[in-house]
Amino acid sequence: MQSATPIKNPLTWVPSGYFTMALTYNLLVVASIVMFKNFGIDNGKASAYAAMFGLAYTIKPLFASFLEMYKSKKFFVLLCQLILGGGYIGLAAIMHLPNYLTLMLGFFWVLSFVGSTQDITTDGVYVTSLDAKSQAKVCGWQSLSWNLGKLAMLSVMVTLSGYFHESIFKHDPHVQGRDWVDSWQIIFVILGIMMLMAAAWHWKNMPEGSRAENSPKNAKEALSTLFESFVAFFQKPGIWLMIGFAFLFRISVGFLTSPSILFMQDSIEKGGLLLSNQEFGVIYGTFGLLAFLAGSLIGGAYVAKKGLKKALFPLCCAINIPNVTFLLLAIFQPQDHSVLFSLNVNLLHLHLSFQQNYLWIGLGVVIEQLFFGIGAVGFMIYLMQQLAPGKFATAHYAFGTGLMSLCMILTGSVSGYMQQAMGYVWFFVFVMIVTIPSFVICWVAPFHVKHDEEAKAAS
Repeated sequence: MQSATPIKNPLTWVPSGYFTMALTYNLLVVASIVMFKNFGIDNGKASAYAAMFGLAYTIKPLFASFLEMYKSKKFFVLLCQLILGGGYIGLAAIMHLPNYLTLMLGFFWVLSFVGSTQDITTDGVYVTSLDAKSQAKVCGWQSLSWNLGKLAMLSVMVTLSGYFHESIFKHDPHVQGRDWVDSWQIIFVILGIMMLMAAAWHWKNMPEGSRAENSPKNAKEALSTLFESFVAFFQKPGIWLMIGFAFLFRISVGFLTSPSILFMQDSIEKGGLLLSNQEFGVIYGTFGLLAFLAGSLIGGAYVAKKGLKKALFPLCCAINIPNVTFLLLAIFQPQDHSVLFSLNVNLLHLHLSFQQNYLWIGLGVVIEQLFFGIGAVGFMIYLMQQLAPGKFATAHYAFGTGLMSLCMILTGSVSGYMQQAMGYVWFFVFVMIVTIPSFVICWVAPFHVKHDEEAKAAS
């Protein structure tokens, strides 16, 4: 239902809302891997912890409808941001305690549910406060802002943690242990302040968000609606193949994600690339993310031109085959070799120096992330066009993304332990083998819902 209360320009709250959503999610499921590695936690546990924090985001469709019954959506957004702000500052305060790691895991577990609730209610404000025309006008800002939040977390915050550790506290960036606590304390304080500032900003600028149509009035109605949507989900034609698609399309990515991050930071002796936090933040958090965004645009244009049915298998190739770049990096392990360039620009003479290993590592990350961005489009569009359509389109789309997230949790929980047992080279060989189910499920994925361009082609 459209809110009757006049609202301010959505650009005063949509970008900030989605930026803050991305900060928490990317801290919990990606940047935490870097932090745990800094603290000296082994690869198996680091991967499993990060996977565990994704559970709240996986199961959020199960409790989203219950939030419709109480207060306003804005109330929950502000409450979540206040809790997150206080929680991050609280994390900084406990990090010098003897059992800080156990307490930190507990904090992160609670904050993951708060973060997922913030996601649900921010989306709710967006959907119920803006009409279709307004949503179309700002959807680009919505996506851009979320990715800027990811950039801020994986590039700026990770890089700052390395800078504080090395330049302010004068520690060796490649030595792991409790010395890293000081720099990450500062990061958590910064994040806490940002969240509290976001709450103050949204208190002034964010609309309340109206109740969605047919929203439940009590817990019984919420459970009934959830059950009805589940029944309708399993009545869709070809549902088991579509479930297989949702679960298996990105299975190799699930195995690869955490070990690929750990690989870039592990020592040369352990088969890694020995990147510092600053180097990781620039190569993976900046250039990798920009490559992913470029790939997403390319993938979207490719699907628009070819149609999803023709594009799906090539997109599967794009998301899986470039994983070989990590295998090649693990085999050859590019080492530090400085290369000096001289460049004459008019009367200006510049001397440029870079480490040759950064070129090869950066090139590998950019290639993998570019094609991952291209291929990932196929997954989202398939869910939108084939799995979701029907009376419960929003819920069924959420079920599909939840299945993908479940795959990420299950694979992420074991990937670090598998890498420790197999070593990086053989683990990346295993990742290439695990791409096979993706190709099989794409080949047999059903297309029961006809769209305009496909209907014309069929006729």
